[in-house]
Amino acid sequence: MTEAFASRAGGGFGARLQRALGERGRLCVGIDPHEFLLESWGLPNTAAGAGEFGHRVIEAAVGRVGVVKPQIAFFERFGAAGFSALESVLGAARDAGLLIIADVKRGDVGTTLEAYAKAWLEEGSPLEADAMTVNPYQGFDSLASALELADRLGKGLFVLAATSNPESTSIQTARRDRGSHLGATVAGGITKRASAWNAAHASADLGSVGVVLGGTVDFDLLGVDLPALALAPRTPVLAPGFGHQGAEFSRIRATFGKATDSVIVNVSRSVLAAGPDRIADSIDQQTAELENALS
Repeated sequence: MTEAFASRAGGGFGARLQRALGERGRLCVGIDPHEFLLESWGLPNTAAGAGEFGHRVIEAAVGRVGVVKPQIAFFERFGAAGFSALESVLGAARDAGLLIIADVKRGDVGTTLEAYAKAWLEEGSPLEADAMTVNPYQGFDSLASALELADRLGKGLFVLAATSNPESTSIQTARRDRGSHLGATVAGGITKRASAWNAAHASADLGSVGVVLGGTVDFDLLGVDLPALALAPRTPVLAPGFGHQGAEFSRIRATFGKATDSVIVNVSRSVLAAGPDRIADSIDQQTAELENALS
């Protein structure tokens, strides 16, 4: 085990995440080798190109941010060769001591979801990450096997709750007519369940089960209780939508209110579009802008 990886192994995911955010700030850099980005970076639209892209992002991220989020779809599209390239990128991120959130959005039931969780969270897996995104829309209880495995391994989950794509609103604002949190919106119920899990299991100020809340979302419309996410143990919030999708750093406190101090701000295209020679400067610039907005 490398020294960098050994330092990542101490404590549960919530504790490690809190250290990373405290040391390197709240910015999380996406690793999204879109076809158009590979072209603009002068890389081939192949698994090898995606792998080279990922390694260059890792090199730029080290020492500047504490968290990276590879979007698995942009590697998966190349089949087995894409996964091989991804394994190499993940290994480089682990060796560099970066926390990795695998954006896989897996959702299923029972042993099937458990197998997904083992692929992405189990120590020694070629795809091992520190946390993964999961889809609760087969019911929050369908996540039980992943929640239990993550808890046992000291890893994390980020549960889709209020996503920024406009077509999600009709589902996420629907009211629950049975089960726990009767009458709550679907999105609101999911955030409450995640907070309840942290209250029952967290051993640090920041829980290991987070929620995905888009930075462009109207949380009042979606029925999401932001102040409840700020109660100890706090629930981490992974917030995409900044930059290309229109969310602005300057409005982060107005958007997330009391939950702001638990927010991890994900940026992808707005940083990656700077290109291989300027990505480090772009990360520095956006880190400074975010810190200024939070001060």
